[in-house]
Amino acid sequence: MELEQIKVGFMDVFCYIVACPVTKEALLIDPGGHEEQLVERISQKGIELKYIVNTHGHPDHVCGNARVKELTGAKIVMHEKDNEIFTSPAGQERARQMGFTPSPPADITIKDGDRIVVGEVSLEVIHTPGHSPGGICLLVDGNLFTGDTLFVGAVGRTDLPNSSLDQFMDSIQHRLLTLPDDTVVWPGHDYGPKPSSTIGEEKQSNPWLR
Repeated sequence: MELEQIKVGFMDVFCYIVACPVTKEALLIDPGGHEEQLVERISQKGIELKYIVNTHGHPDHVCGNARVKELTGAKIVMHEKDNEIFTSPAGQERARQMGFTPSPPADITIKDGDRIVVGEVSLEVIHTPGHSPGGICLLVDGNLFTGDTLFVGAVGRTDLPNSSLDQFMDSIQHRLLTLPDDTVVWPGHDYGPKPSSTIGEEKQSNPWLR
């Protein structure tokens, strides 16, 4: 697996390119800005973008969906619950009010336990509701893309519309902290002292998990 972390947008969103080195198929996680630069980077790497995958439907993570899809033809992939909420007329209007480009509806909706496959790389979908109803994490080869569920030294917000603190803590405790300690955490924002961590490190040092 080839993996590249790229910071995009004015909210310091971490976007990820995940590619199969054998087939050169790839997916892009959370294009939150700088769409032309992302597509140019994909072109430089000589890979074919198959999917645009969103860890959740909040506008700062999906605002690049439309442009990247237009430029590459990649299919948008989102959990069914967030797709329903955030691509509705009301959800799109909220995105515009926040200064973001709304996302088109997902081409493919997913749920817990599904797999997203690019070439020989298979990512497991872990449904982690709380920050949003359809929030997901993606697990592949000991790497965990956590979106806004778990940051380096922090966690996502639960004071937003459609958030749930009870669901959020259940997701973290029973879906993430049960993973091996050496699982690498790739967060959805550059909010911590370093760009990545591990489940073991977060158990020990993240004040929100104590």
